[in-house]
Amino acid sequence: MALSHMSYAGHARAVAVLGLPLIGGHLGQIAIGLTDTIMLGRYSIEALAAMTTAGSLFFVLFLMGSGFAWAVMPMVASFDAEGDEISLRRATRMGLWLSTGFAVCALPAMIWSETLLLATGQSAQVAADGAAYLKIAGWGLFPALIVMTFKSYLAALERTQIVLWITLLSALTNGLANYAFIFGNWGAPELGIEGAAIASVATQIVSLIGIIAYALWALPEHGILVRLWRPDFDMLGRVFRLGWPIGLTSLSESGLFAATAFMMGWFGNVALAAHGIALQLAAITFMVHLGLGNVATIRAGNAYGRHDLNHMKRGARTVIVLSLAMALATIIVFLTVPEALIGIFMDANQEARAEVVAIGVVLLALAALFQLMDGAQVVALGLLRGVQDAKVPMVLAAISYWGIGMPTSYILGYVMGWEGVGIWLGLVIGLACAGAALMYRYWYVIVPRLAAGDGTDAVPVS
Repeated sequence: MALSHMSYAGHARAVAVLGLPLIGGHLGQIAIGLTDTIMLGRYSIEALAAMTTAGSLFFVLFLMGSGFAWAVMPMVASFDAEGDEISLRRATRMGLWLSTGFAVCALPAMIWSETLLLATGQSAQVAADGAAYLKIAGWGLFPALIVMTFKSYLAALERTQIVLWITLLSALTNGLANYAFIFGNWGAPELGIEGAAIASVATQIVSLIGIIAYALWALPEHGILVRLWRPDFDMLGRVFRLGWPIGLTSLSESGLFAATAFMMGWFGNVALAAHGIALQLAAITFMVHLGLGNVATIRAGNAYGRHDLNHMKRGARTVIVLSLAMALATIIVFLTVPEALIGIFMDANQEARAEVVAIGVVLLALAALFQLMDGAQVVALGLLRGVQDAKVPMVLAAISYWGIGMPTSYILGYVMGWEGVGIWLGLVIGLACAGAALMYRYWYVIVPRLAAGDGTDAVPVS
């Protein structure tokens, strides 16, 4: 049966086979941050508040640097379809170069982060504790971004199950290391938030060793690390041109969430801790949508390379419906059992527990509101990246997040005095604008352009 005539049930099966390991891998990755949040929440409210701001900064830089790794995914998928192993290897190597270079540039911002955190209005204690965390955790950006590049390389070759297993191993390592170094168990020193940072770096190193070992063992014919030191400026430029707008798009969204964390810090540690818990829960569901977005990138890229518009449209509709179903399920859970979800992160006798839960319940209701919007925007970005359309989506995302979402959060939360509710309403509005704009571009600009008869080459590689 021609791919153009694959049924929607066939598309759903294909998405499941490719997507479930990717979703599991993303959930395993978020489990690392979730473990930090739960354990630090049980250690102290102050440590959790500092982790919320410091972790937001790290995550912003990590996502921005991941743009080069994500650029590798559609490029490797295309080269693999063409049987071009040389270009496949070149793209992956230069992705590794660019990821490492970004980590070098970002490290100083984390080593000397206390001044930055103070400049955002955080208390002296939160800034000091957050900086102590980042001085250690910042070094983990090197293995983290290299791992992301290898994950993209393997996912593009549809080797997604190994990505899942390595991520689950990493999450287990992180949990054990956190238990030892945060609380001082098994003879380890009690280091609190610095112990969480040590655990994170150790986890990234374990991931790096595992994924490199697999790539070299399973795909020796690609010789990914052979002559890695040799520059390839032509391919470096190609990966850079696709990767930097992807990175800036990620920066726009993650920066919006980080900015809301900084603004929540203006209202004290209790509000910041509640924000951190609600954000972690929302991040879990976001990883499902992100996995579906990755599937959209790979499958749209394959259809794009074959000039198969009908297959591309059917696949896109399938992913969108699955994302919508996940969003509706999440809304039901967030609205029906918020206290139970928030209670996972805190001891029953934790100081200020009742206040954190009260604020968190309201924030989870707002998190339920943006599930549909968040899923729509990340799937739309995945579809657009599949046809290597990155620059215009970057602009649309920046306008939505920073031209609309951020000012709205500030006005509603700070100027109008709605505090956390206003800040999160700004998130909802920014994500809604991004989802609508990006979906419009895919369905009403890109798809008609492909249908005009010029072939997939009519879409500019941007």
